[in-house]
Amino acid sequence: MLAKYFFSGLLLQMPRIDGVESQTISEFIQPHDVEFQSFNFNNTLHWKIKQTHTSHRAVYFVQYKMYGQNWKNKEECWGIQEDFCDLTNETSAVRDPYYGRVKAALAGVSSGWSISSRFNPWWDTKVGPPSHIRVSRSNGLISVTFQAPNSPYKSKNGSNIPMSNYHSLSFQVYQTSAIHHTLEKKKVYEGTDTVFVIDDVAPWSSFCIRAKTHLSFLDHSSPESKETCSAPVE
Repeated sequence: MLAKYFFSGLLLQMPRIDGVESQTISEFIQPHDVEFQSFNFNNTLHWKIKQTHTSHRAVYFVQYKMYGQNWKNKEECWGIQEDFCDLTNETSAVRDPYYGRVKAALAGVSSGWSISSRFNPWWDTKVGPPSHIRVSRSNGLISVTFQAPNSPYKSKNGSNIPMSNYHSLSFQVYQTSAIHHTLEKKKVYEGTDTVFVIDDVAPWSSFCIRAKTHLSFLDHSSPESKETCSAPVE
C-alpha cells in the first residue's frame, strides 16, 4: 500500500511537458522487449526504452510474481531510472515459473504495464565456465583442478551453492597454444570430475588451458574460461 501511495505522489511531483498530450507521453515511454536474463541463476529483468529528447527522464516501477500468484512490488526497483532490475532473490525457487512486468512514468503520466514472457530459471539460465582453475606440474605429470560455477544462493554454512547441485554438469578442457599467431586448441579432458592428471610431454614449455562447462540436459555450453598457464619446468 505504501508503494501505491508513493507511486501516486511521485506522479503528482513530476514536471509537466507543455504542449504534449498525456496519451502521447504514455505511448512514448512504454517499456518494450521486457525479458529475464539469467546467468548461473543470477536473474535480472531487462527492458528497452525509447530515447527521449527532453531534459526529463522516465522512472520505472517493477513487479514480479510466481505463476498463479498475485503481483508483488520490487521495492528496490520502485521509481528507478535504470533499465534493469535484479530479481535473483525473488526467483530462488528455480524450478518454478515467474513473470516480471514494468511500467514507466514521466511528466506526471504513467504508461501501462509491459509484461515478460514466462521465465523458468531451471530451463532458462545460462551456465558459466569453471572457476578457480589451477595447473601444477610435478614428476612428469600435469595436474589440473577447478570448481563448478557457483550460483548466488547460499548453503547453511554461508558458502555459495555450486551449479552442480542443481544440474548434472560435465567439463571440457583444452590445451591452447599460439602457432604462427593463430590460437590452436586440443581437447585434453572431458568428464564430470573437477580434477584430472595427464602426462607432461613438453616440460620445457608453458602449458596453458581453457575450460568450459557443458549442460547436457539443455544441450548448452558455457563460454570458455580465461586462459590459465603453468610455467615451464626449470
